[in-house]
Amino acid sequence: MALATGFCLLLRYENGPGRIGNVPAAWPAASRIHLADDRLTLVMLAHPRCPCTRASIGELARLTAQVQNKISAYVLFVTPSGSGPDWQDSALRQSAAEIPGVTVLSDTDGVEAQLFGAETSGHTLVFNTAGQLLFSGGITESRGHAGDNAGENAILTLVNNNAVEGNRTFVFGCSLFNRAKKKTNISCPP
Repeated sequence: MALATGFCLLLRYENGPGRIGNVPAAWPAASRIHLADDRLTLVMLAHPRCPCTRASIGELARLTAQVQNKISAYVLFVTPSGSGPDWQDSALRQSAAEIPGVTVLSDTDGVEAQLFGAETSGHTLVFNTAGQLLFSGGITESRGHAGDNAGENAILTLVNNNAVEGNRTFVFGCSLFNRAKKKTNISCPP
């Protein structure tokens, strides 16, 4: 009975989506990231210690390899102010930095994450050159699972067909913020 209960709880956790905040319909004017004027711009917000986000980074690598030079991609790692090397040099951050064409930045105290309405690690957004939101969600099917998924397929469709649709998917990952303290979440998983 205990084993069955534990298995059910694990499945519920793996398949339970994270929270999504107030995602703007247009590029946030206060963002310090550059909106590309010649291609789509992809922004992924991530927690540098989230084991679930390994799959999201892997999917991003697959995605960018398929769309070569058709998107400008950023991965922003939410880090608390004054954080040390264990936050700045995580294996997850190094994996993201190895993806050709992806710019990796630190998002101190989650300022950018809040502007983009991201509350869960792996939240990915795609904007057109006019700053209109085309996609918001995750690019994995469940927590920590790589492979074919609705988010990646939606982005590929947007890039290849220049479709303008409000595609949304669930996001699976650790919380970027500790709600009780309104600060960057320093422990992951939640």
